[in-house]
Amino acid sequence: QVQLVESGGGLVQPGGSLRLSCAASGSIFSINSMGWYRQAPGKQRELVASITRDGSANYAESVKGRFTISRDNAKNTVYLQMNSLKPEDTAVYYCNIAWGGFYTTWGQGTQVTVSS
Repeated sequence: QVQLVESGGGLVQPGGSLRLSCAASGSIFSINSMGWYRQAPGKQRELVASITRDGSANYAESVKGRFTISRDNAKNTVYLQMNSLKPEDTAVYYCNIAWGGFYTTWGQGTQVTVSS
């Protein structure tokens, strides 16, 4: 059984920052890519950022220059540093991990609300 535990979401004012964490535990091995997705009410889930095992990162255009994805392979953890947050960043954020060659596991989601 593999579990992903997310943390770090919350309510923040526009222009503020949050840091999301997602830690994998259980019988997980050979983690490849790790990523963050988000889903706003009435919208489809979209990729926010992803990072390969060697550290190559990819970002959605809407977050480039504001968000930074990183990972700690020793801790099986992926992070998302979110700066200069905007109201349109409000969504449920989900982490996703590809592992074992062909498995994919999703986190339970964490709410991020950007509002004054």
